[in-house]
Amino acid sequence: MTNMDKLYQAVESRGPVCVGLDTDFSYLPADFVKPELTAGENIVRFNRAILEATKEVAGCYKVQVAYYEALGLDGLRAYRDTLAMVRQAGIPVIADIKRGDIAKTAEMYAKGHFEGDFEADFVTLAPYMGLDSISPYLPYAQKSGKGLFVLCRTSNGGAKDFEYEKLADGRHVYDLVGDKLVELGRDYMGEKGYSSIGLVIGGTHTEEAEEIRARYGSTFFLIPGYGAQGGKAEDIARYLNKGNGGTVNSSRGVLLAYKKQEGVAFDEAAYNECVRMKEDIAHACSLL
Repeated sequence: MTNMDKLYQAVESRGPVCVGLDTDFSYLPADFVKPELTAGENIVRFNRAILEATKEVAGCYKVQVAYYEALGLDGLRAYRDTLAMVRQAGIPVIADIKRGDIAKTAEMYAKGHFEGDFEADFVTLAPYMGLDSISPYLPYAQKSGKGLFVLCRTSNGGAKDFEYEKLADGRHVYDLVGDKLVELGRDYMGEKGYSSIGLVIGGTHTEEAEEIRARYGSTFFLIPGYGAQGGKAEDIARYLNKGNGGTVNSSRGVLLAYKKQEGVAFDEAAYNECVRMKEDIAHACSLL
Protein backbone atom coordinates (compact mmCIF):
# COMPACT_ATOMS: atom_id res chain seq x y z
CA MET A 1 0.00 0.00 0.00
CA THR A 2 1.09 3.55 -0.71
CA ASN A 3 0.97 6.30 1.89
CA MET A 4 -1.92 7.80 -0.09
CA ASP A 5 -3.78 4.49 0.36
CA LYS A 6 -3.12 4.73 4.10
CA LEU A 7 -4.34 8.32 4.15
CA TYR A 8 -7.51 7.27 2.33
CA GLN A 9 -8.09 4.60 4.98
CA ALA A 10 -7.42 7.07 7.78
CA VAL A 11 -9.98 9.51 6.37
CA GLU A 12 -12.44 6.67 5.90
CA SER A 13 -12.12 5.56 9.53
CA ARG A 14 -11.56 8.85 11.38
CA GLY A 15 -12.75 11.58 9.02
CA PRO A 16 -11.10 14.21 6.80
CA VAL A 17 -9.76 16.58 9.47
CA CYS A 18 -6.05 17.34 9.14
CA VAL A 19 -4.72 18.98 12.30
CA GLY A 20 -2.05 21.51 11.43
CA LEU A 21 0.67 21.47 14.05
CA ASP A 22 1.86 24.87 12.89
CA THR A 23 2.67 25.70 16.47
CA ASP A 24 3.91 29.13 17.42
CA PHE A 25 5.20 29.42 20.98
CA SER A 26 2.69 32.21 21.61
CA TYR A 27 -0.15 29.68 21.11
CA LEU A 28 0.75 27.86 24.32
CA PRO A 29 -1.31 28.76 27.41
CA ALA A 30 0.86 30.66 29.90
CA ASP A 31 0.10 28.22 32.72
CA PHE A 32 1.18 25.27 30.55
CA VAL A 33 4.69 26.55 29.84
CA LYS A 34 7.47 25.15 32.01
CA PRO A 35 10.15 27.86 32.35
CA GLU A 36 12.91 25.33 32.92
CA LEU A 37 12.33 23.92 29.41
CA THR A 38 13.24 25.47 26.07
CA ALA A 39 10.61 26.90 23.75
CA GLY A 40 10.98 23.87 21.49
CA GLU A 41 10.58 21.41 24.36
CA ASN A 42 7.43 23.18 25.51
CA ILE A 43 6.06 23.10 21.96
CA VAL A 44 6.65 19.34 21.78
CA ARG A 45 4.74 18.91 25.05
CA PHE A 46 1.88 20.98 23.64
CA ASN A 47 1.88 19.05 20.33
CA ARG A 48 1.88 15.75 22.19
CA ALA A 49 -1.15 16.80 24.23
CA ILE A 50 -2.97 17.92 21.05
CA LEU A 51 -2.11 14.62 19.35
CA GLU A 52 -3.30 12.50 22.27
CA ALA A 53 -6.55 14.45 22.49
CA THR A 54 -7.41 14.44 18.79
CA LYS A 55 -5.93 11.29 17.26
CA GLU A 56 -9.25 9.42 17.28
CA VAL A 57 -11.01 12.13 15.28
CA ALA A 58 -8.24 13.33 12.94
CA GLY A 59 -7.32 11.65 9.67
CA CYS A 60 -3.80 13.05 9.65
CA TYR A 61 -1.50 15.83 10.85
CA LYS A 62 0.46 18.50 9.01
CA VAL A 63 3.62 20.07 10.41
CA GLN A 64 4.68 23.43 8.91
CA VAL A 65 8.47 23.55 9.11
CA ALA A 66 8.75 27.35 9.17
CA TYR A 67 7.35 27.55 12.70
CA TYR A 68 10.17 25.29 13.85
CA GLU A 69 12.97 26.73 11.73
CA ALA A 70 12.23 30.12 13.30
CA LEU A 71 13.47 28.75 16.63
CA GLY A 72 16.80 27.57 15.24
CA LEU A 73 18.29 24.29 16.42
CA ASP A 74 15.85 24.09 19.33
CA GLY A 75 12.98 24.35 16.87
CA LEU A 76 14.40 21.76 14.50
CA ARG A 77 14.66 19.29 17.37
CA ALA A 78 11.01 20.04 18.13
CA TYR A 79 10.16 19.50 14.45
CA ARG A 80 11.95 16.15 14.45
CA ASP A 81 10.26 15.03 17.66
CA THR A 82 6.81 16.14 16.48
CA LEU A 83 7.08 14.21 13.21
CA ALA A 84 8.35 11.15 15.08
CA MET A 85 5.53 11.14 17.63
CA VAL A 86 2.84 11.30 14.93
CA ARG A 87 4.45 8.54 12.89
CA GLN A 88 4.94 6.39 15.99
CA ALA A 89 1.21 6.74 16.63
CA GLY A 90 0.64 5.17 13.21
CA ILE A 91 -1.01 8.28 11.79
CA PRO A 92 -0.07 9.86 8.42
CA VAL A 93 1.93 13.06 8.73
CA ILE A 94 2.54 15.74 6.10
CA ALA A 95 5.73 17.79 6.20
CA ASP A 96 4.62 21.18 4.94
CA ILE A 97 7.91 22.32 3.42
CA LYS A 98 6.79 23.74 0.03
CA ARG A 99 10.15 23.11 -1.63
CA GLY A 100 10.48 24.00 -5.30
CA ASP A 101 14.06 23.50 -6.47
CA ILE A 102 15.59 21.18 -9.08
CA ALA A 103 18.38 18.69 -9.73
CA LYS A 104 20.77 17.79 -6.91
CA THR A 105 19.27 20.36 -4.56
CA ALA A 106 15.83 18.77 -4.90
CA GLU A 107 17.40 15.33 -4.41
CA MET A 108 18.82 16.55 -1.10
CA TYR A 109 15.47 17.99 -0.04
CA ALA A 110 13.84 14.65 -0.86
CA LYS A 111 16.44 12.75 1.13
CA GLY A 112 16.21 15.18 4.02
CA HIS A 113 12.43 14.87 4.37
CA PHE A 114 11.83 11.27 3.30
CA GLU A 115 14.72 9.76 5.27
CA GLY A 116 16.51 10.31 8.56
CA ASP A 117 15.65 12.70 11.38
CA PHE A 118 12.95 14.61 9.49
CA GLU A 119 11.23 11.68 7.78
CA ALA A 120 7.58 12.27 6.92
CA ASP A 121 4.96 10.36 4.96
CA PHE A 122 4.19 13.27 2.62
CA VAL A 123 5.77 16.57 1.63
CA THR A 124 4.31 19.68 0.02
CA LEU A 125 6.02 21.02 -3.09
CA ALA A 126 5.87 24.11 -5.31
CA PRO A 127 5.91 23.29 -9.06
CA TYR A 128 6.75 26.71 -10.52
CA MET A 129 10.15 25.61 -11.91
CA GLY A 130 8.58 22.69 -13.77
CA LEU A 131 8.23 18.94 -13.52
CA ASP A 132 11.95 18.55 -12.86
CA SER A 133 11.24 20.12 -9.46
CA ILE A 134 8.93 17.15 -8.76
CA SER A 135 10.79 14.24 -10.33
CA PRO A 136 13.58 13.94 -7.68
CA TYR A 137 10.92 12.94 -5.14
CA LEU A 138 9.38 10.24 -7.29
CA PRO A 139 11.88 7.45 -6.50
CA TYR A 140 10.60 7.60 -2.93
CA ALA A 141 7.03 7.27 -4.18
CA GLN A 142 8.07 4.30 -6.30
CA LYS A 143 10.19 2.47 -3.72
CA SER A 144 8.55 3.28 -0.39
CA GLY A 145 5.12 4.68 -1.19
CA LYS A 146 5.85 8.24 -0.10
CA GLY A 147 3.36 10.90 -1.17
CA LEU A 148 3.46 14.43 -2.54
CA PHE A 149 1.02 17.31 -2.33
CA VAL A 150 1.85 19.85 -5.01
CA LEU A 151 0.54 23.41 -5.00
CA CYS A 152 -2.12 23.81 -7.67
CA ARG A 153 -5.01 26.17 -6.83
CA THR A 154 -4.23 27.67 -3.43
CA SER A 155 -6.38 29.34 -0.77
CA ASN A 156 -4.67 32.72 -0.45
CA GLY A 157 -5.93 35.93 -2.01
CA GLY A 158 -2.81 36.20 -4.17
CA ALA A 159 -3.73 32.97 -5.95
CA LYS A 160 -5.45 35.15 -8.54
CA ASP A 161 -2.18 36.96 -9.35
CA PHE A 162 -0.85 33.97 -11.32
CA GLU A 163 -2.93 30.82 -10.86
CA TYR A 164 -6.09 32.25 -12.43
CA GLU A 165 -4.42 33.73 -15.50
CA LYS A 166 -5.83 32.34 -18.73
CA LEU A 167 -3.82 30.43 -21.32
CA ALA A 168 -4.35 30.60 -25.07
CA ASP A 169 -6.44 27.40 -24.96
CA GLY A 170 -8.80 28.84 -22.33
CA ARG A 171 -7.44 26.92 -19.38
CA HIS A 172 -6.22 28.64 -16.22
CA VAL A 173 -2.62 28.29 -15.13
CA TYR A 174 -3.84 26.11 -12.26
CA ASP A 175 -5.52 23.82 -14.82
CA LEU A 176 -2.22 23.44 -16.65
CA VAL A 177 -0.43 22.57 -13.40
CA GLY A 178 -3.10 20.09 -12.36
CA ASP A 179 -3.31 18.44 -15.77
CA LYS A 180 0.45 17.88 -15.99
CA LEU A 181 0.67 16.49 -12.46
CA VAL A 182 -2.27 14.16 -12.98
CA GLU A 183 -0.63 12.83 -16.14
CA LEU A 184 2.64 12.33 -14.24
CA GLY A 185 0.79 10.67 -11.36
CA ARG A 186 -0.74 7.92 -13.48
CA ASP A 187 2.44 5.88 -12.99
CA TYR A 188 2.01 6.03 -9.19
CA MET A 189 -1.52 4.80 -8.60
CA GLY A 190 -2.45 3.08 -5.34
CA GLU A 191 -4.93 0.36 -4.40
CA LYS A 192 -7.60 2.88 -3.43
CA GLY A 193 -7.65 4.55 -6.84
CA TYR A 194 -5.58 7.62 -5.99
CA SER A 195 -2.15 8.65 -7.18
CA SER A 196 0.79 9.24 -4.84
CA ILE A 197 0.93 12.71 -6.39
CA GLY A 198 -1.78 14.77 -4.75
CA LEU A 199 -2.72 18.41 -5.19
CA VAL A 200 -3.09 21.34 -2.80
CA ILE A 201 -6.51 22.75 -3.64
CA GLY A 202 -7.62 25.67 -1.49
CA GLY A 203 -11.13 25.63 -0.10
CA THR A 204 -11.69 29.39 -0.14
CA HIS A 205 -12.45 29.83 -3.86
CA THR A 206 -15.53 27.72 -4.40
CA GLU A 207 -16.93 28.74 -7.78
CA GLU A 208 -15.06 26.01 -9.63
CA ALA A 209 -15.15 23.31 -6.91
CA GLU A 210 -17.26 20.76 -8.77
CA GLU A 211 -15.31 21.26 -11.99
CA ILE A 212 -11.97 20.69 -10.23
CA ARG A 213 -13.19 17.60 -8.40
CA ALA A 214 -14.60 16.08 -11.59
CA ARG A 215 -11.45 16.94 -13.55
CA TYR A 216 -9.14 15.26 -11.02
CA GLY A 217 -11.16 12.29 -9.85
CA SER A 218 -8.14 10.08 -9.11
CA THR A 219 -6.21 12.76 -7.26
CA PHE A 220 -6.20 13.21 -3.49
CA PHE A 221 -6.48 16.80 -2.32
CA LEU A 222 -4.90 18.60 0.62
CA ILE A 223 -7.47 21.32 1.26
CA PRO A 224 -6.40 24.39 3.26
CA GLY A 225 -8.60 27.38 3.94
CA TYR A 226 -11.29 25.98 6.26
CA GLY A 227 -12.25 28.20 9.17
CA ALA A 228 -9.74 30.98 9.80
CA GLN A 229 -9.27 31.66 6.06
CA GLY A 230 -13.00 31.68 5.36
CA GLY A 231 -13.65 28.26 3.80
CA LYS A 232 -17.06 26.81 4.75
CA ALA A 233 -18.08 23.17 5.06
CA GLU A 234 -20.63 23.41 2.24
CA ASP A 235 -17.83 24.57 -0.07
CA ILE A 236 -15.23 22.11 1.22
CA ALA A 237 -17.61 19.18 0.71
CA ARG A 238 -17.59 19.75 -3.05
CA TYR A 239 -13.84 19.09 -3.20
CA LEU A 240 -14.27 15.66 -1.58
CA ASN A 241 -15.47 12.39 -3.10
CA LYS A 242 -18.35 11.32 -0.86
CA GLY A 243 -16.44 12.52 2.18
CA ASN A 244 -13.07 11.11 1.12
CA GLY A 245 -10.48 11.87 -1.57
CA GLY A 246 -9.15 14.78 0.44
CA THR A 247 -8.06 15.99 3.84
CA VAL A 248 -9.08 19.37 5.22
CA ASN A 249 -6.49 21.29 7.19
CA SER A 250 -7.13 23.46 10.21
CA SER A 251 -4.25 24.83 12.25
CA ARG A 252 -5.11 27.89 14.35
CA GLY A 253 -8.74 26.80 14.52
CA VAL A 254 -7.72 23.68 16.45
CA LEU A 255 -4.62 24.87 18.31
CA LEU A 256 -6.30 28.03 19.59
CA ALA A 257 -9.79 26.59 20.10
CA TYR A 258 -9.36 26.98 23.87
CA LYS A 259 -9.52 30.75 23.47
CA LYS A 260 -13.12 30.42 22.27
CA GLN A 261 -14.16 27.78 24.82
CA GLU A 262 -14.03 29.49 28.18
CA GLY A 263 -12.85 27.33 31.05
CA VAL A 264 -11.96 24.37 28.79
CA ALA A 265 -8.42 22.94 28.73
CA PHE A 266 -6.58 23.51 25.45
CA ASP A 267 -6.39 19.82 24.55
CA GLU A 268 -10.06 19.19 25.29
CA ALA A 269 -10.97 22.30 23.31
CA ALA A 270 -8.89 21.01 20.37
CA TYR A 271 -10.79 17.72 20.49
CA ASN A 272 -14.12 19.56 20.61
CA GLU A 273 -13.15 21.64 17.58
CA CYS A 274 -12.06 18.57 15.59
CA VAL A 275 -15.37 16.86 16.34
CA ARG A 276 -17.32 20.00 15.40
CA MET A 277 -15.35 20.36 12.17
CA LYS A 278 -15.70 16.68 11.29
CA GLU A 279 -19.46 16.75 11.86
CA ASP A 280 -19.80 20.04 9.99
CA ILE A 281 -18.11 18.62 6.91
CA ALA A 282 -19.95 15.29 7.14
CA HIS A 283 -23.29 17.11 7.28
CA ALA A 284 -22.37 19.20 4.26
CA CYS A 285 -21.33 16.07 2.34
CA SER A 286 -24.65 14.39 3.18
CA LEU A 287 -26.52 17.23 1.47
CA LEU A 288 -24.80 16.82 -1.89
